[in-house]
Formats: sequence, C-alpha cells, structure tokens
Amino acid sequence: MAIGGTARHETQLDLPDRVAAAVAAARGAGFTASCLPEHGRLLRLLAAGIGAGRIAETGTGYGVGLAWMVSGAHPDAQLFSIEREPHRAQRAQQLFADDSRVKVRCGDWRELVDEAPFDMLVLDGGGQGKADEPPLEPADWLRRGAVVVIDDFTPMTSWPPRHAGELDEARMFWLEHPRLRTTEIRVTPTAASLVATYIG
Repeated sequence: MAIGGTARHETQLDLPDRVAAAVAAARGAGFTASCLPEHGRLLRLLAAGIGAGRIAETGTGYGVGLAWMVSGAHPDAQLFSIEREPHRAQRAQQLFADDSRVKVRCGDWRELVDEAPFDMLVLDGGGQGKADEPPLEPADWLRRGAVVVIDDFTPMTSWPPRHAGELDEARMFWLEHPRLRTTEIRVTPTAASLVATYIG
C-alpha cells in the first residue's frame, strides 16, 4: 500500500477494466492507500511470468493490486488474497466474483499460509517485517524459484539502508536472507519495491 496510491491511478490512461473498478471502489470508500500504478504494472508483469502457478497477496485492500495481477495472470493461474477488514474483503470478493481463478478471504494474513506453497507472494498487509511485526519465513510459504514482492520503500541511497535514521532492519532481512536473491527496483523517483527469488 502507498499513501496517495488510489489518487495516482486517477491520472492514468488505459487502466485495465478490473483495476479501474477496484480504484473506483477504493475511492468511494475514502481508501487512499492502494498500491501505486507503477507498482501495479510491476505486479502485472511478474504475475504474467508465473504461468499456471499460485499467486498470493497479504492485504487486499479494495483489490487494486490484485486486479493488476489478475490482468496479467495466466488463464490457469490461481490467485489468493486476504484482507483483515471485513468491508474491504467483501467489496473485493464482489469485484472478483465472476473470476474462478481468484479467492479473496477475510482474516489475519497468517491464515493465508493454509494455501501455500506459492509461486509468487506479494506482501502488502503483513509478513514484511515492518514496524514491530516479525517477517514471515519464506520456507513456510514458497516453492523453490518463487518470487516475493514487497512495496512501499524509499529508494536506497546508502549501505546499509536506513529508515528514519535507523538501520532498515525489514529491508535488510530480505536483502540478506541466505535463501533469497533480492534486488530493489525503483518504480518512481521516490518509491521502490523489493523483488526476491526463493532459491530454497
């Protein structure tokens, strides 16, 4: 999620229909923190590369990021997303009700491990290791070769990376995890995403 992400979509041309519908739902609910459109396009590209695999997301919101992935996903892919806030989960379920590939659940993000292992995992509503929450353990969630995506970082300008004057421990976890190969991708001049491959 990114502050102002919903509004950023309103200036974009040629949004996929489902993305536009999710943005409209978020805007109607006053939800401002959808993913950035640039991150959404990255998600679409990565989802397309998974083929007929299993894609998961923590933190559905109103389904904007999920809609980006659906727009690129293989016809035989399966997509799972979980949202803790019931109204958001219900609206997202309605948005994807006609797509049998998509399953949106209401609950704590940890419950999504029931559907693992995944070929792509987007951590947007838990599991990243930000704030006071520990990061998830990739081995419990991923198949070998799977992709993990985490957004809402500022671009790294020094080593080691810092956040609010302190060591960015969440980012360091993903960059230095011995079973991941991780890179940072700048999606705008002021926003970056981490993309990791699980090597097992």
